[in-house]
Amino acid sequence: MKVITKLTLQNFKRFQSFSVELDDKMNVLIGDNEAGKSTILLALDIVLSGSRSKIEKIGLDNLFNSTVVQDFLASEKRYEDLPVLFVELYLNEQNNHILNGKVNSDGFECDGLRLTCEPSIHLSQEIKEILAQDESNFPFEYYSINFTTFSGEPYTGYRKFLRHVLIDNSQISNEYALKSYINAMYSSNVSDAERYKHQNEYRRYKEAYTTNVLSDLNSRLDSYTFTIKTGSRANLETDLTIAENNITIENRGKGRQCFIKTEFALRNNRDIDLDIVLIEEPENHLSHVNMKKLVRKISASQDRQIFIATHSNLISARLDLRKAILLNSNNTQPVLLKQLRESTAKFFIKASNSNILAYVLSKKVILVEGDAEFILMEAFFHTITGENLEMSDVHVISVGGTSFKRFLDLAVLLDIKTAVVRDNDGDYDANCVDNFSEYSTHPHIRIFSDKDNTRRTFEISLYQDNTAICNELFGEGRRSLSVQEFMLQNKADVAFELLDKKAHAIVPPLYVREAIEWIRH
Repeated sequence: MKVITKLTLQNFKRFQSFSVELDDKMNVLIGDNEAGKSTILLALDIVLSGSRSKIEKIGLDNLFNSTVVQDFLASEKRYEDLPVLFVELYLNEQNNHILNGKVNSDGFECDGLRLTCEPSIHLSQEIKEILAQDESNFPFEYYSINFTTFSGEPYTGYRKFLRHVLIDNSQISNEYALKSYINAMYSSNVSDAERYKHQNEYRRYKEAYTTNVLSDLNSRLDSYTFTIKTGSRANLETDLTIAENNITIENRGKGRQCFIKTEFALRNNRDIDLDIVLIEEPENHLSHVNMKKLVRKISASQDRQIFIATHSNLISARLDLRKAILLNSNNTQPVLLKQLRESTAKFFIKASNSNILAYVLSKKVILVEGDAEFILMEAFFHTITGENLEMSDVHVISVGGTSFKRFLDLAVLLDIKTAVVRDNDGDYDANCVDNFSEYSTHPHIRIFSDKDNTRRTFEISLYQDNTAICNELFGEGRRSLSVQEFMLQNKADVAFELLDKKAHAIVPPLYVREAIEWIRH
């Protein structure tokens, strides 16, 4: 397999400096908005394409890190200090001497591809004149764009060392994106000899159509004739499309388009010369069922390296969190989960609804055991702090009692401040102390539970601390069940009614108060 082993960016969009080691099979980019997931796919696509036209279409001013540009314009604006943008793809051994060399930021001899955008030496005098002007004017137009291998050898889109395709499901209605995908898939399925033959035959058929079909019409005209377009804007590759059961992809629904494009690119076929697959938001327009089917297709893919940018809990977890690259809008350096316990990774692969993204992208989290605690936690938070939970940095997630440790494994790796709020189930020492002993020394993890074994669940603690309120709301008409027993058998409904009618009057149990006070600091 031809794979990318490392990606390095400098001054590329939001990344002033960025480097990440890559998995040779699967790389799942997860993060909040503006974290840089799409930026990484864009960098990979541009360098693999070797396409100046892609950069010109986007605009160098939109690719350069805005902070670096502003800092330069606020400085003495010396020519020697002009920033340089580069993207480097480090490759495994390709058995191609043209790729091997030391033209990379590490200075190591290895295989790789590099995009460099730097001030043009031949235009240095013109650049200095622009910089001498009083107004802030960055000389983007005077930068040279160079695609080279690590040996210093230039390359273009006609000389591709790795074949790739970008499947951008966020641009599902974009005709250019769809046409680019179809052309990339066509190129990966044909040899050069086949392509030349197809193009030649297609042009010949066009000429024959003009001669044989349009001849009668043209014979009735004087100085003008109808003919079929030829040239770069009207050729085989501009007219090609993909059909499923005789229905073209353009006429499929958006969800089916997403599925077809990904499935077609990932199908296991020895004749497909495709090394790298870049997928942007595969979950777009897909139902839950189809998303699960797509995950199975992606998981089963072989002999190509896959990069996926996603906002989906299901995709992030099902593709194995150990393959995840976590990006955060507040931090430009990636976090990898390669060291995550295998059993924990497998748990999240099978978990039905793990809220994994909400957790890994949070700074502070309260993990609760059930729906009742989750429903009332916002009111408790406001009662104790006077603040709104949604405006704080604290996130509340209901995970179920058997899942706490799985999330705590992530907390250890990611230093997420995590308060576990759980029932003692009648044995505080065994269930809440001994059971979590391996996490007891971690400064960002604390377990909170009622220390009184007779108050074994949240509902019992809640009832005993708010007896009058609970009797008022739930006591009328009680025959066979006591109020406490009713609360235990109707946990979510009871929590909703307490929130609706007594949100500001109810007293949080002491261990809940302690958890909220600890997580805030």
